[in-house]
Amino acid sequence: MADAKDRSYPLDRIRNIGIIAHIDAGKTTTTERILYYTGKSYKLGNIDEGTTVTDWMAQEKERGITIVSAAVTAFWTPKDGPHKDIEARINIIDTPGHVDFTAEVERSLRVLDGGVTVLDAEEGVQSQSETVWRQADKYKVPRICFVNKMDKLGADYFATLESIRNKLGAPAYPYNIPLGKENDFKGVIDLLTRKAYVWDETDKTGMKYSEVPIPEGAKADMEKYRHELVEKIAEADDVLLEKYLAGEELDVNDLKAALRKSVIEYKIVPVMAGSSLRNKGVQPLLDAVVDYLPSPMDKAEIEGTNPKSGEKEVRKQTVEAPFAGLAFKIQVDPHVGKLTYVRIYSGTLKSGSAVANSSKHDSERIGRLLLMHADKREEIQEAYAGEIIAVVGLKNTGTGDTLSDPQAPIVLESISFPEPVISLAIEPQTKADQEKLGYALGRLSEEDPTFRIKGDPETGQTIISGMGELHLEILVDRMKREFQVSANVGSPQVAYRETIKQIAEGEGKYIRQTGGHGQYGHCLLRVEPLGRGEGFQYVSEIKGGRIPQEFIPSIEKGVKEKMEIGVLAGYPMVDMKVAVYDGSYHDVDSSDIAFKIAGSMAFEAAAKKANMILLEPIMNIEVTIPEEFMGDVIGDLSSKRAQILDSSHHGNAVIVKALVPLSEMSGYVTTLRSITQGRGSAYMEPSHYEEVPGNIADKIVAKTKGETKES
Repeated sequence: MADAKDRSYPLDRIRNIGIIAHIDAGKTTTTERILYYTGKSYKLGNIDEGTTVTDWMAQEKERGITIVSAAVTAFWTPKDGPHKDIEARINIIDTPGHVDFTAEVERSLRVLDGGVTVLDAEEGVQSQSETVWRQADKYKVPRICFVNKMDKLGADYFATLESIRNKLGAPAYPYNIPLGKENDFKGVIDLLTRKAYVWDETDKTGMKYSEVPIPEGAKADMEKYRHELVEKIAEADDVLLEKYLAGEELDVNDLKAALRKSVIEYKIVPVMAGSSLRNKGVQPLLDAVVDYLPSPMDKAEIEGTNPKSGEKEVRKQTVEAPFAGLAFKIQVDPHVGKLTYVRIYSGTLKSGSAVANSSKHDSERIGRLLLMHADKREEIQEAYAGEIIAVVGLKNTGTGDTLSDPQAPIVLESISFPEPVISLAIEPQTKADQEKLGYALGRLSEEDPTFRIKGDPETGQTIISGMGELHLEILVDRMKREFQVSANVGSPQVAYRETIKQIAEGEGKYIRQTGGHGQYGHCLLRVEPLGRGEGFQYVSEIKGGRIPQEFIPSIEKGVKEKMEIGVLAGYPMVDMKVAVYDGSYHDVDSSDIAFKIAGSMAFEAAAKKANMILLEPIMNIEVTIPEEFMGDVIGDLSSKRAQILDSSHHGNAVIVKALVPLSEMSGYVTTLRSITQGRGSAYMEPSHYEEVPGNIADKIVAKTKGETKES
């Protein structure tokens, strides 16, 4: 194994990969097997026993789910193929499958070069598989599919292959096919080399596997799928295509080299079979990661923007180029404080050096550099292009910020995150807790870009918002454990939004006469509705100096503050354009504060005339149930204002897909369990915002106004 001190690893031997999938597809178990076979851990980690390396948080061990993406480094030497006997360094990020932690997946994919998508051989492509696949598409991440759980009852490799092609629209081709399935799953057949590998049943670790003759019954399938794969590989390479059309037998190494090129260009997604829990099929997957997923060298350049000129700029991903890296994750560590995970794209980073935060036009000093192995760490003095490391000592760097050489600044593409859909009120129990609460919330929101905090000035409560009930539950739990904050928590509230349906105008005049200078601000605004998700636009149509230029931003500030607290029922306002088109000023008395107040007044007056409505988050829900409960479950969903989209059979189960308002789904998992005698499962993710029906909106508005009066 490479000496940890000899760290200048050749770039072409580095693989930065992520393990991504639907919840319960077996990502963490697959990662654990990879760490075991590469010698990073000496014991097979087990989720049920809480002994996994990458699920190291107490909440992860208790619940058996991944919450934060964990970064680990491992080394692997393929025994065969184009990279035979050459040790590769694999930086692996194990990402969460639960939609509440979608930010973890998003930021991991942004900094990875390749991905392994793990699928359940019985369930096939599920909702979250589609979500993470689209996230990977957004960042153009080349992938390998690993069809896991081939030993499970109902496992069907070829049906899963079809669902990858149909549901994900992916150019998926088998790279190996399974030998047997369910209890008879023994091993795999490598299509390119026409070799079959079987794992030794007496070896409980799965370390031992051997080549065996291909069974007669499997030869026809092997030739059929090999022909498909070879044809697709040859299509992308003119020299191979010529030989293939001439009927020549193609050299396996040439095929592998051409396949690597096709995988990196996303023309082919190789599909592989295995069972991580039963320790079968993981070593061929590791070989394929080294052979086919890109190294940092395969994407020779990264694009960014020069912060000084605003021009596009290209930087070579080499150690010789000036330093550039992206901070993609913040983690609060009880021992060393704030850890900032950085993917280094170019150049070298030394501990103690000064760097520019080009996203914030700020400068930072690098403290210690750490190589991470989940929650264990190894201190290093220097880090190089292509690496993923953690930095201690950065003060103002947030998720998505670019760090660069002060002499050669560059801003790389940042990371976008979805808006929260659910909120709850939180109150400290004692005065001592009050001080700790602010600190804890600040640290947790630094870590998690989908976690938002705001104070409610009317009730004195703090409102926290996130991606789902589980997300908020984990955050409150972490406050208690990590920051020792005791707090009373309200029941989860849906994050409604307010908007308008028509164009309207309003006037705001703020005049105060006091001794000496008075206050004078006067403006006229027009509000217009925008399409869903288009956000907020502010324009000035002031001509002839009716309002001096310096007061235009003050009006916008007043408008934004009013939008934040809402006009109809106290919810933030979205999707509208605001234009300031007229007004007047006073030479002596006009000020920023007067125009800010006038802007707020004019906006409220205009909004009230613009046919205001409430919007509510609509969720995509997928319910998997035994067939006999289908009628009851659909009836129950319909009573919750659900729009049933589709129902399909998968083995003995029925999968119902629907769109349903989040406000109707409180405690749904418990309801579903009681309807289906504990045999149903539901998966939910945010879809979009939609208008709340009038009668329900009236009740929400009346309730909010009632609460405001009481307080």
